[in-house]
Amino acid sequence: MSQNLFFKCTKCGYITERKKVEVNNYVCLSCGYYETLDYKKRLDMIIDQNTFTETNIHNDFHDPINFPGYRTKHEEILSRSNLNEAVITGSGYIDGQKVMIGVMDTRYMMGSMGVVVGEKITRLFEDAEDEKLPVIMFIASGGARMQEGIFSLMQMAKTSAAVLRFSEAGGLYISVLTNPTTGGVSASFAFLGDIILAEPGALIGFAGKRVIEQTINEKLPFNFQTAEFLMDHGYIDLIVERKNLKSTLSDILKIHDQENNKFKLEDNIGSINLLINS
Repeated sequence: MSQNLFFKCTKCGYITERKKVEVNNYVCLSCGYYETLDYKKRLDMIIDQNTFTETNIHNDFHDPINFPGYRTKHEEILSRSNLNEAVITGSGYIDGQKVMIGVMDTRYMMGSMGVVVGEKITRLFEDAEDEKLPVIMFIASGGARMQEGIFSLMQMAKTSAAVLRFSEAGGLYISVLTNPTTGGVSASFAFLGDIILAEPGALIGFAGKRVIEQTINEKLPFNFQTAEFLMDHGYIDLIVERKNLKSTLSDILKIHDQENNKFKLEDNIGSINLLINS
């Protein structure tokens, strides 16, 4: 079977025509599993056609601690996917409303956060503050990048500080957690959104489930670290099906006061729920 004509579900193995899966936003027609999207597919689903402009393009390889094999791994990914880092940033329009947007791509070292990722995300928020635009981040990450050692961990503080400055300036930040969102990314900018959305079934957490169970010597719930578990415990605001994600973001942006660039979650979460459930 041609890989271009058929698609196999990562979770259940169901095989069907690729066109049918594409029409269904890369959600399995058999088990409902949400396939991880690369940045191009994500932008095609969310951003108005031909309105995305990439910003802070970075082409240089950065290896702060000369980690063995790091450059080779980078070059292999670059040749295979033409992707030179784990996040793409830029501006675009959602139903005619301009936003700054960042999309993490797991094809590059599981969307891990190194120095370049931290810098690009920081600049994204700085650009948004200068232009008085909302920020939307689509997050999928394995956490901090071990090949950059302590420098990767420093990006947690750096990106968090950038979000804080943006928030103090009155900016709106919408964080969309997808599968997976883990490690240092979940412990920094991923959970700092004014509004935190998630896709159904997404794995979201910090340390792995087995590590936590071994540490506390207790068995955790079967759905621990899923979007649904976090929703039940108040860590995220809404779980949104992929087919409704663009319209949901558009509705949130409409509620947001563009003139003052200020969004008060406590005043408007009820309105958002009404829009999504209508």
